[in-house]
Amino acid sequence: MKATIVQCNLKWEERDANLAHISSLLDAASPGGGLVVLPEMFTSGFTMNPEPLAEGMDGQTVMWMKERAATGGFALCGSVITGEEGRYFNRLIFVTPDGEVTYYDKRHLHTMSGEHTVYSRGNKRVVVPYREFSFNLQVCYDLRFPVWSRNRGDTDVIIYSANWPSVRSSVWKALLVARAIENQCYVIGVNRVGANPDGTDYTGDSAIIGPKGELLASLEPDVEGVVSAVLSREALDKYREDMPIWRDADPFELL
Repeated sequence: MKATIVQCNLKWEERDANLAHISSLLDAASPGGGLVVLPEMFTSGFTMNPEPLAEGMDGQTVMWMKERAATGGFALCGSVITGEEGRYFNRLIFVTPDGEVTYYDKRHLHTMSGEHTVYSRGNKRVVVPYREFSFNLQVCYDLRFPVWSRNRGDTDVIIYSANWPSVRSSVWKALLVARAIENQCYVIGVNRVGANPDGTDYTGDSAIIGPKGELLASLEPDVEGVVSAVLSREALDKYREDMPIWRDADPFELL
């Protein structure tokens, strides 16, 4: 299956402009089929001002995602700000070409930036079956918590949709590889480029990693772009059969 990642700059708190810009990138790339993954908070940037930006699951952005997925023939995944009953969520939304919607609310909120003071934490691990793969949905800071990302025998691909600052880019790159190796799965990490009004800078470093930790596709830092890689069900199964590390794994339980 083809997996495509979109690394782009985001206009601060400008939903319409960001949707139009991402549409232009998708139109130019014509990814076609498979899966397309967008950065975290792709309609707004990583803002702590959710009230004017939050949408429901029947709002403009989800409708846009459904339209793009249907016309492009691919599943589309990315994080947006949603609001329900006075609470706000950093929600990773996965939309299939036939309009089926699944979502995951970010569990690990970034306390150093105050994310936990304005957004509600998710409490459910979400794995989405799509075509021949199962996708574990994760958002940015979740990458630092390996027990939460742990493959419990139900994960073929972990998706990380992120706004990961450039000052910690070495950590981003190292942990994407680590999560792939320890879970014997593909990892898709999509990060933005550009900067926030407060000066926080993002270099991107978006990548698709294979289950052995090998780099399958990546984008250069500080530039926008779209790139794809093929995820092979056959190759993944063979590697797991040849190296059945999971048999010796320690059990973990989240309380």
